[in-house]
Amino acid sequence: MPKFMDVHSGFVGATEEQLREAHERDLAIEDAEGVHFERAWLDPDSGKVFCLSSGPSKEAVLRVHEKAGHPTTEIYELPVEVE
Repeated sequence: MPKFMDVHSGFVGATEEQLREAHERDLAIEDAEGVHFERAWLDPDSGKVFCLSSGPSKEAVLRVHEKAGHPTTEIYELPVEVE
């Protein structure tokens, strides 16, 4: 299944708990779109949040974020991965 990284802005000064709450809102509804949010990262100084997910399409990932209350337009498919 394709992997995606999306970027959210506007989280300046956000806390770990606020990130956890936002991530949990995604997890609560992800099944409806066939998406799984694997991990989220926060840089509170820049206000950026980064979410790693897998799912059938970019659109499915974006729909979950919209329904969870934190939409974004910045999303990238990750077709190449190395370890």
